[in-house]
Amino acid sequence: MRRLTCAAERWPIAGAFTIARGAKTEAEVVIAKIADGAARGRGECVPYARYGETPVGVMAQIESLRGDIEAGLDRAALQARLPAGAARNALDCALWDLEAKRTGAPAWRLAGRARLDPVKTCFTLSLASPEEMAQAARDNARRPMLKLKIGGADDLDRVAAVRAAAPRTRLVVDANEALSFEDLERLAPEFARLDVKLIEQPLPAAEDAALEGWKSPVLLCADESCHTREDLARCAARYGAVNIKLDKAGGLTEALAMVEEARRLGLEVMVGCMVATSLAMAPAMILAQGAEFVDLDGPLLLARDREPGLRFTGSLIEPPAPELWG
Repeated sequence: MRRLTCAAERWPIAGAFTIARGAKTEAEVVIAKIADGAARGRGECVPYARYGETPVGVMAQIESLRGDIEAGLDRAALQARLPAGAARNALDCALWDLEAKRTGAPAWRLAGRARLDPVKTCFTLSLASPEEMAQAARDNARRPMLKLKIGGADDLDRVAAVRAAAPRTRLVVDANEALSFEDLERLAPEFARLDVKLIEQPLPAAEDAALEGWKSPVLLCADESCHTREDLARCAARYGAVNIKLDKAGGLTEALAMVEEARRLGLEVMVGCMVATSLAMAPAMILAQGAEFVDLDGPLLLARDREPGLRFTGSLIEPPAPELWG
């Protein structure tokens, strides 16, 4: 007999995490647990206010399916019962974990992967003054890739300061919808000169039609503009890459299908995350296999992680132990 439980948790962030939309000092997550005899599956999600989500609302969505989950609802049926978002992600990942625990087959094998290798993640620098971001870059200059949060049209100084402090690392710039098209036209050639490899979500999602037909000197990546497979064809006309996140897609099931469709459309893939614990990152390790860009540094931004957690060696993430997930 299955039993579903869910709970909200708060995890302190090391310092503050600041993007164009604001700052926060803790990660608010929701955990779904599905027990079936001795087997237990877990999934972690991050309710995101940008998409109208709250911990209370996400828990209510999860609880609305209690009877169906406990009666045996599977992943395929779940896709139609909840919209894409954090609640479905928590349940979907918990069902993947539960199946792995019950069958003894790792989740990566259930997903049709031949193996699960370590991956290298970006390390995110919060939005701050050019001097503060340069110092953060200097402290992390040996990492293979840094992701800079920027906040508007005057951020060239920040990017230049980071480049000077970390001359050899690959750079990704994430605007979180903070630029206008005119800002982007002006800044993109400068970012190219600074050898920025990717600009993530430069324009507000509602305004990115302006990108159609424009040849950017730096690869553009959709984040807030891309949630599920339904968005991919439109994004392919405006961007060269998409950031696939479990919380946006509504779980690993949809995210795996998104990777396949994105590849078919000729898009590069970034696998991203919200600020959360290793439990939220572990399923995304399956997505990250072969991705051009990986941004699964959520646990590195926390003051502490759950135990057991993922093992990080610098920016290298080892596959999760079964005790964590999958």
